[in-house]
Amino acid sequence: MYNPLSKKAEEFIHHEEIMDTLAYAEKNKSNAALIDEILNKARERKGLTHREAAVLLDCDIEEKNQEMYALAEQIKKDFYGNRIVIFAPLYLSNYCINGCTYCPYHRKNKTIARKKLSQKDIEREVIALQDMGHKRLAIESGEDPKNNPIEYILESIDTIYGIKHKNGAIRRVNVNIAATTVENYRKLRDAGIGTYILFQETYHKESYLQLHPTGPKHDYDYHTEAMDRAMAGGIDDVGLGVLFGLDKYRYEFTGLLMHAEHLEAVFGVGPHTISVPRLCPADDIDVADFKNSLDDDIFAKVVACIRIAVPYTGMIVSTRESQKSRERVLHLGISQISGGSRTSVGGYCEPEPAYENSAQFDISDTRTLDEVIRWLMEMDYIPSFCTACYREGRTGDRFMSLCKSGKILNCCHPNALMTLQEYLSDYASEETKRLGEALIAKEVEHIPSAKIKEIAKRNLQAIAEGNQRDFRF
Repeated sequence: MYNPLSKKAEEFIHHEEIMDTLAYAEKNKSNAALIDEILNKARERKGLTHREAAVLLDCDIEEKNQEMYALAEQIKKDFYGNRIVIFAPLYLSNYCINGCTYCPYHRKNKTIARKKLSQKDIEREVIALQDMGHKRLAIESGEDPKNNPIEYILESIDTIYGIKHKNGAIRRVNVNIAATTVENYRKLRDAGIGTYILFQETYHKESYLQLHPTGPKHDYDYHTEAMDRAMAGGIDDVGLGVLFGLDKYRYEFTGLLMHAEHLEAVFGVGPHTISVPRLCPADDIDVADFKNSLDDDIFAKVVACIRIAVPYTGMIVSTRESQKSRERVLHLGISQISGGSRTSVGGYCEPEPAYENSAQFDISDTRTLDEVIRWLMEMDYIPSFCTACYREGRTGDRFMSLCKSGKILNCCHPNALMTLQEYLSDYASEETKRLGEALIAKEVEHIPSAKIKEIAKRNLQAIAEGNQRDFRF
């Protein structure tokens, strides 16, 4: 039976419930009265069930779809304002013992260059990232107990936090590594990580087993129940995601929302982030072999419906997507993006030779971080390098309670402006700096609290004058 309170994957991601949901959504996709009822519930900003959200995803009434897109954009503004959080991935190692058929890291791939960063390599990569202006990283690694044991990951995190170069510092490390034990999640928590991220890839169990024929990742239940173990290990913030294109997008969408409901039901807090990557070309991988790709219109609707269904959750889109695609979904709910990314092992310090490909996937948005920052500001977004909530203990249910109350604006808005001013003072091109300083002058006046506004103005001036860094509310 379907049971969101269960700790068993087959019960909180319940195949028959998903199939019933998809049939219900198909039946009601033209039911204007029901769709209006669901949209009215969504306007309360308290979220939707997976079944309600599935009806919106299937909706074929264009007028209602436009209402949906407008609502998604407004909900995103209500909880996240016009801030867009910036991060970069850092690939530590592409050694992997799994046989995932969609990933070039699979152990049978003999054409990819296998690499693993030493701690000295990591230092060089992090300095390169700091010189770009990054403050937040997501570390990535293949699953290989011999080459990439938990001790290596922990040592790497310690190295990253210890590197201070000029005015640069990585203030928060998020971690995207394979499903592991409660004990190891506890070690990651003690290492001071931000969010633990793990993509399900696909929630369709039969497809999952076929796509992961060998290796520890073949165990669907162990993988799907990883977030429960992470929470049990004391990690407050976890990030979900599926790789759209592996199976039918309607199935994945429903499973993803069921997983979010499960976390909310069991732990009282849903996912801190949801990522929406789409399958894209990579070494030894032909996307033509996968028949479930979704076009840009459907992708945009998926983003909008997730934003409406889980209004408090951060949503991430990476450089897998083109500038055009990213621009579209920014307006529909995305709150975090990567910038200036490299998906190869050791790709920041110096460009990787064409004959030595170690990348996990091909990047579509190849712009520099400065170009991405300027692009965001030209659209009136505030690029944010803020990591204050993690370091002030505003994680898990504490973050969500502040977010739901709207009080987070008195923290996030000024923090975003202060971290943007750091970027402008230390790293930006002259054109970006001029644009950013005008944006800050305008946006600082939107801080709700007069007291916080006054403090923020003093801090911004101190940053601009070069006296201090790392202010936070």
